[in-house]
Amino acid sequence: MSFEWPRLLWLLALLPLCVLGHVWLLRRQQTLARTWPGLIGSAQPAAGPLGALNTHLPALLLLAALGCGLFALSRPQAPIVLPSQQQTVMLALDVSLSMRARDVEPDRFTAARGAARAFIQDMPDDVRAGIVAFAGTATLAQRPTSRREDLLATVDRLEMQRGTATGNALVVALATLFPDHGLDLEAMQFGGARPGAERPPAARPFKAVEPGSHPSAAIILLSDGRRTTGVDPIAAARLAAERGVRVYTVGIGTVQGGEVDFGGMSMYMRLDEEALKTIAGMTAGEYRYAATAEDLRKVYQGLSSRLVLERRHTELSFALAGLAALLASASAGLSLWRRGRVF
Repeated sequence: MSFEWPRLLWLLALLPLCVLGHVWLLRRQQTLARTWPGLIGSAQPAAGPLGALNTHLPALLLLAALGCGLFALSRPQAPIVLPSQQQTVMLALDVSLSMRARDVEPDRFTAARGAARAFIQDMPDDVRAGIVAFAGTATLAQRPTSRREDLLATVDRLEMQRGTATGNALVVALATLFPDHGLDLEAMQFGGARPGAERPPAARPFKAVEPGSHPSAAIILLSDGRRTTGVDPIAAARLAAERGVRVYTVGIGTVQGGEVDFGGMSMYMRLDEEALKTIAGMTAGEYRYAATAEDLRKVYQGLSSRLVLERRHTELSFALAGLAALLASASAGLSLWRRGRVF
């Protein structure tokens, strides 16, 4: 637990003074009761432990209310798991020709599309998703939206192409999440914007944050992991880490690989787990391995439930203030019921 205003905790030292004041008032009432027993006879404490508890209970409740109120002034914060509000998930789907390998039934590409559809259909209503398709380059196939029908239609339209630009996919996803950061894919890939290309918006001053600290955005990268062109995935993962965005990588295929026909020439395309593990590790995300279509579907379902909840520091002042008001009301009500007056 942490405190926004920790210096105000010294106010809790007033509680012992309140206890001493209460004891002084009780002794004074007892002295007056002995002096004028006919007038203040009701001030005599009841006998026995239960009687003493009934006598002191209103004061104890009031003391607890005062303690909660003073503690709330320091604005305590604690990590609590809460549902994420308006979370944005970018799905980066590999559509390279290597995804035709049949080491996953019926093939990697079909299994990946089926799993993506399952993930979209299971999305909570307050989560938006965008889709980035990447092969030799990466394109934003669908801007973030909560309309499942648009997302499903986009997944169905995906077609395979040559090349695998894994780093490009991460940059495009980040540029979608942070449009005012001036992330320029052309400049990163070619060392400067191409002639005639539209200039990106000016980048806002940016301060790097702790990896994985972004409260409402994540990227899910599904690929066989073998990059052949484009931006270095490690450099792109570093951009995500600096912005606190977790990248969850899902490896599809087998380490042994599957046969793919490239214009009459067959090649074995193996899953590059090390690259996917490195990307996930740099961004405080997770790597999941999926060897079959069913495994892949389970991975996406697990990510769906994982992304809905997040651990965040939440201020507890409002809860403590409410508890203080409840205790004070209980103290006043009990005193009114027993004595016919409030204290």
